[in-house]
Amino acid sequence: METNIYYNEKLMSHFMNPSNVGKIDNADGIGTAGNPSCSDYVKIYIKIDGGRLIDIKYEVQGCPAAIATSSVFSELVKGKPIMEAIKINDQDVVEALNGLPEQKLHCSCMAVEAFDKAVVDWVIRILPEYQSEIESIVESIQKESNLDNQ
Repeated sequence: METNIYYNEKLMSHFMNPSNVGKIDNADGIGTAGNPSCSDYVKIYIKIDGGRLIDIKYEVQGCPAAIATSSVFSELVKGKPIMEAIKINDQDVVEALNGLPEQKLHCSCMAVEAFDKAVVDWVIRILPEYQSEIESIVESIQKESNLDNQ
């Protein structure tokens, strides 16, 4: 039960009126994060043209923080060059929402993780002959990131 959690005005605005919700048919990349069986889950669809993220849509299931973080993340990255968009992290999401309750900080990671996976999916689609190398690089980065967070 979330009765003791305070959500600020900006977070509630994104929760009540989320941006970029939906699905992109023929998306260039698709990524997911979270676990649909335990409530928080996001699936991100991206469209890229000339190295620029021209569209992003998402389907999300979860608490107000999960919905709001997906919404604000989509606004932060949409229209940016892909190399700039992939630098946006969970702390940027928290700052864009003017903060999150401590017990909801994990929600700020979901859209970022799903987006990163969508970008990897896009790269694999355009460079299928390098799929195993790309997956190996991603695994290495994830291991390094997990060590940094411990």
